[in-house]
Amino acid sequence: MNISTKTTTTMSSREFNQDTALAKRAARTAPVIITDRGKPSHVLMSIEEYENLKAAGRPEKHRSLADAIADDRPEADFDFDIPELKGFSLRPPKFD
Repeated sequence: MNISTKTTTTMSSREFNQDTALAKRAARTAPVIITDRGKPSHVLMSIEEYENLKAAGRPEKHRSLADAIADDRPEADFDFDIPELKGFSLRPPKFD
């Protein structure tokens, strides 16, 4: 599954401490972001999602961009933003 298509739950560390069971139930379907003083500090997720992320980080799992684009499985979907090139000119240099 693609994490970006799931609804992420956010809860404060106090809410997490008061209702851990709620956080665990929410983490079954999507990551739960736990905040400390209003800033994200931890993420709670299911063990399956963690194992998928861990496996994706292994070198033998790396694929080329062409392979990733050719993969038509729904769980292989990803967002890709082309970076903006700054300070780059397409004009040939002038040699004086």
